Amino acid sequence: MSAHVSQARVVDFDEALERYDPVLGLEVHVELNTASKMFCGCSTAFGAEPNTQTCPVCLGLPGSLPVVNAKAIESAIRIGLALNCSIAEWCRFARKNYFYPDMPKNYQISQYDEPIAYNGWCEVEVPGSDGTVETYRVDIERAHMEEDTGKSLHVGGATGRIHGADHSLLDYNRSGVPLIEIVTKPIEGAGEKAPQVARAYVSMLRDLLRALGVSDVRMEQGSLRCDANVSLRPGTDAPYGTRTETKNVNSLRSVERAIRYEITRQAAVLDDGGTVTQETRHWHEDTGATTAGRSKETAEDYRYFPEPDLVPVAPSREWVEELRATLPEPPAERLKRLSAEWGFSELELRDVVSAGAVDLIEQTVAAGASPQSARKWWLTEISRHANDAGVELADAGITPQQVAEVQQLVDAKTVNDKLARQVIEGVLAGEGSPAEVVEKRGLAVVSDDSALGAAVDAAIAANPDVADKIRAGKVQAAGALIGAVMKQMRGQADAGKVRELILTKLG
Repeated sequence: MSAHVSQARVVDFDEALERYDPVLGLEVHVELNTASKMFCGCSTAFGAEPNTQTCPVCLGLPGSLPVVNAKAIESAIRIGLALNCSIAEWCRFARKNYFYPDMPKNYQISQYDEPIAYNGWCEVEVPGSDGTVETYRVDIERAHMEEDTGKSLHVGGATGRIHGADHSLLDYNRSGVPLIEIVTKPIEGAGEKAPQVARAYVSMLRDLLRALGVSDVRMEQGSLRCDANVSLRPGTDAPYGTRTETKNVNSLRSVERAIRYEITRQAAVLDDGGTVTQETRHWHEDTGATTAGRSKETAEDYRYFPEPDLVPVAPSREWVEELRATLPEPPAERLKRLSAEWGFSELELRDVVSAGAVDLIEQTVAAGASPQSARKWWLTEISRHANDAGVELADAGITPQQVAEVQQLVDAKTVNDKLARQVIEGVLAGEGSPAEVVEKRGLAVVSDDSALGAAVDAAIAANPDVADKIRAGKVQAAGALIGAVMKQMRGQADAGKVRELILTKLG
């Protein structure tokens, strides 16, 4: 597979942007966190044994009839309202017909020309090169309801894909889980910022959906997946080029990288006088490249027709307005409020947002830490650990409550900042709560005057020249003696107390 990936010629990203204008379209699939599936009563819990959460309806057995999940409709309406969409007074489901092994009915119940929410918009912010923030408007074509497919596991090959596999296993647990597909209108005019705008949009959606409480939006578990459409044209007034659709990109970083790669690959194809093929493509995290999937179907290929087993959905205007009243504070307004409450500079806030740490810091502050200390721990020690482990910050292995406990240990002078790093390291390594790590590793600061006094005496005796300077009034020379004491005490001393003792002893 990697040999095949390396054959695609790419051009330099900046060069591609000199000659071509990228146009994007993003389709984001959101798995709703309803307790049961879209059209049956089976559980939607993630991680169960394969094929244990199925019934005649989600297995598509003859004679079984679907029933719409009311909670899923409510979530769809709230998502539509949060994206400034119009909510349909009347809409219905359709059958999207295609054969795929993990779709037992051979059709997917979806919405075709009558989505529940349409014509919306949102704004995303992208850092400019000069430190300012640029705002981009993204128009929403539609948000429609459908059911998820099952999951294929290809066994025996090197890549985990069907090519080269010995056999495939099918798990229908996910089949029928409620999905909302949010489709943007073409995103134009972003130029070189196109990959960043796409990332910012998916990030904003994730924050919004989490705030709405409609999905756990865990990209690594597939509950938020992005299909990224990219096309190039010679100029902003030229017709759209042929698009490719990179399927199921499942991290924010990958959304940006996949779009960047497709721009450089398509530019090379066009530079060589070729034509871009309309097709789906697979993103490869390891090589940072996409490879061809299947040629892309058009709507006609799916032979859509209205779903005969389901009645239309007609949400009353009163219900829609009741749901509008439940919408949370918009993410952008929340950021402005939190920034003011926390006293963060624009740069500090931007770092917090790009690290995905807003919720974590808010929860850490709620648990009793100061905003600056919460920011410090999440963006240094814990962020470094998450990067090394290749996981999102929230999955690093420490909770906001525990981070607040670490800071409380610092505030109580039980540990100093240096020792606190070791406490965090211990919690991340699964050694228990911050207090347990301090106990097990023997990290508590020594505040016993006699022990500190002995260490100070030893440092003075070992550095007579430094001691003489301090006696002569050069107080800043105390730093060298403090360092010697801290080294002797393995960092487990209160530096302020050590300084006091040194100055007292040397008059």
